[in-house]
Amino acid sequence: MSSPIIKNGEGFLKMWSRVSKSFKMPPQEKALDIILLLVTLLLVTIGTVMIYSSSSILAMKKFNDGQYFLKKQIFFVLLGLAVMVLMTRIPYDRLRKFAYPGVLMSAVLLSLLLVPNIGIRAGGATRWLKLGFFSFQVTEIVKVSMVLFLAHFLTKKNSQITDFKRAVLLPLFVILFMVGLILLEPDFGTAVIITLIMMMMFYLAGCRILHLTGIVALFAPVVIWLLIHKSYRLVRLMSFLDPWKDPQRSGFQIIQSLLSFGSGGTFGVGIGDGMQKLFYLPEPHTDFILSIIAEESGFIGVLIVIFLFVILIVRGLLISFRAPDLFSNLLAAGLTLVIALEAFINIAGVMGLIPLKGLALPLVSYGGTSLIMSLATVGILLNISSYQK
Repeated sequence: MSSPIIKNGEGFLKMWSRVSKSFKMPPQEKALDIILLLVTLLLVTIGTVMIYSSSSILAMKKFNDGQYFLKKQIFFVLLGLAVMVLMTRIPYDRLRKFAYPGVLMSAVLLSLLLVPNIGIRAGGATRWLKLGFFSFQVTEIVKVSMVLFLAHFLTKKNSQITDFKRAVLLPLFVILFMVGLILLEPDFGTAVIITLIMMMMFYLAGCRILHLTGIVALFAPVVIWLLIHKSYRLVRLMSFLDPWKDPQRSGFQIIQSLLSFGSGGTFGVGIGDGMQKLFYLPEPHTDFILSIIAEESGFIGVLIVIFLFVILIVRGLLISFRAPDLFSNLLAAGLTLVIALEAFINIAGVMGLIPLKGLALPLVSYGGTSLIMSLATVGILLNISSYQK
């Protein structure tokens, strides 16, 4: 029989607030979730191989070194794995002390993006921050810090979760402030992801459905205005509906992606033998890496990648359900949602199922910040899994 807490719409995770009162930290650790670890390593391995396959020609032309992107990605993999291991060793409850500093740091970093010569503009948006000799993508850090903040705050205010002013208003204001800074880049996709994660975590923490419905009703017109206010967003939407109307401009990317999927057939043309990476498909090693996987390893290769992501997401949700307290429950759920939403948007976008959005495929696409933060996320999930009931 379903719990009364679920029936009255206050969220099934609220039941853990009673259990968590008897836990500071679980007294005994268990083994890490080996399935989650193996799936993560498989995705990283597939990504590294396909990055080399998809970028070698481009790297040779731009840098006169066919292994340029491969070498950098291997460095990112090693650094990311080190961060993942570190995250498995830090008791998850200690992460709560970084909740508020993380919000402050995120606000500062997002603000620095707007400073000339510090923020790096690429692809029509200023998403990269250059500090000294290295640069990184700020929003990848912001997504994790927002999940940590929400998990901490909603746990702290769980006894008042049905009180809008005491439990919902402050985190809502904080998230909307961050989303506003992100929209100034502009990065509409990441703003939507963070907003969706916020709404889902509110629900899981036990917020009233009436409050959530009110938030959606209040900001739905704003979202619609943002879509039609910028002409390029409307063009992107129209090209999704009919990419062949303008095949050389707005519809070019999705058409080339669909050609990759069609060319691959069932088993693909062979790793390294794809043609779309020869300057037909833009960003073949980042946003469109799944298209190259489809061409070179076919339907079977794409199916394997999707299956691995499904396993990863299911394991993440199981870790959340089995977590020993409300904080770890919300933290695991939120981090899993970050990977799930990014993977869905990327996969559905390159398949032409939703409008394209410049998001990397977690753990697979080329990119240091994305890979390191994804592996850090997995490290936290593995950490929580060692305390699961």
